[in-house]
Amino acid sequence: MTPLRILIADDQALVRAGFRMILEVEDDVEIVGEASDGALAVDMARELAPDVVLMDIRMPEMDGIEATRLITGEDESGPRVLMLTTFDLNEYVYEALRAGASGFLLKDVPPEQLAAGIRVVAAGDALIAPAITKRLIAEFAQARPAATPTPPPSFDDLTARELEVFGLIARGLSNAEIAAELIVSETTVKTHVARLLMKLGLRDRVQAVVLAYESGLVTPGAA
Repeated sequence: MTPLRILIADDQALVRAGFRMILEVEDDVEIVGEASDGALAVDMARELAPDVVLMDIRMPEMDGIEATRLITGEDESGPRVLMLTTFDLNEYVYEALRAGASGFLLKDVPPEQLAAGIRVVAAGDALIAPAITKRLIAEFAQARPAATPTPPPSFDDLTARELEVFGLIARGLSNAEIAAELIVSETTVKTHVARLLMKLGLRDRVQAVVLAYESGLVTPGAA
């Protein structure tokens, strides 16, 4: 098995050393570099082509949000970005997701969850648990300035069932929960999810959730 290539970006040397220590014991993970600020992370991501970038949100020179936007905006098949934060819900998380991050973890996450989270993101999935999705996106969407949302034209390409699945994703339901809600198989749900992401030009469920709220498909605080 080819190990997952990981770039660690954090301005604190001790934090980088801690993550390296945790991950180096994993057989399927290889640390390819460390960056002390966002600008360096962007340069190293281009040079080293990691599978996943562990990205701190607050860094000097260039913060993790702008670095994420540059890294994910260059190539859809490029590195996935997993944001690291010291707070469960801070003001930067929503913007980080909009910038293209595939999810986020707390810096004090247990070692086994860090490795598992990297594998999830590397596989192309989003790392935001349904319960967190409901709290996070609803609270941040509610805090944003009110505007009249306009669904993008690409919504017209979705079938009625895909639109239904889209709304359930935005409310934080997992594939299994969506399958139970619609009384279909989980495989069928996965197919719908893959198709709607493709039609909307989205790379993962995180972007789907953000788009759903910003377009008005789901309103802040909806259950």
